[in-house]
Amino acid sequence: MSDKSFGGYFTVKGREFIDAGLISSQIKKILKEHGVPEEAVRKAAVVAFEAEVNIISYADVGTISFIVENGTITIEATDKGAGIPDIKRALIEGFSTADDQVREMGFGAGMGLPNIKKFSDIFEISSEVGKGTTVKSIIKIAEKDAL
Repeated sequence: MSDKSFGGYFTVKGREFIDAGLISSQIKKILKEHGVPEEAVRKAAVVAFEAEVNIISYADVGTISFIVENGTITIEATDKGAGIPDIKRALIEGFSTADDQVREMGFGAGMGLPNIKKFSDIFEISSEVGKGTTVKSIIKIAEKDAL
């Protein structure tokens, strides 16, 4: 893995279910191309996918950025959406406020935020009702996983 930092920035459109997974796949590909160890790539891909689907399902638009530096992968997802009125409840596995359209597309099982938290070494979330949500995930690249 290169010692240089690198990253990317992507825009996610809300309700574009056909695009779900494209950005997380791009992030996964970039991480692999730079020699990031497989376990860290797997965690980052899960975090990015769940963040991407959350933006598509619950927001008008959002962004996902990532940066790899100093032995960590930092992924930040920010959206302009309805916001989360009760973050503690939203972090409970199976809790979902997904509408019928989201569920018909096979999403909305209430595992998005819990999975992001589970696969992060450091997890931060902030949300303001009526404005949007920001989720930050930091994944440590373990020494044992390094090339």
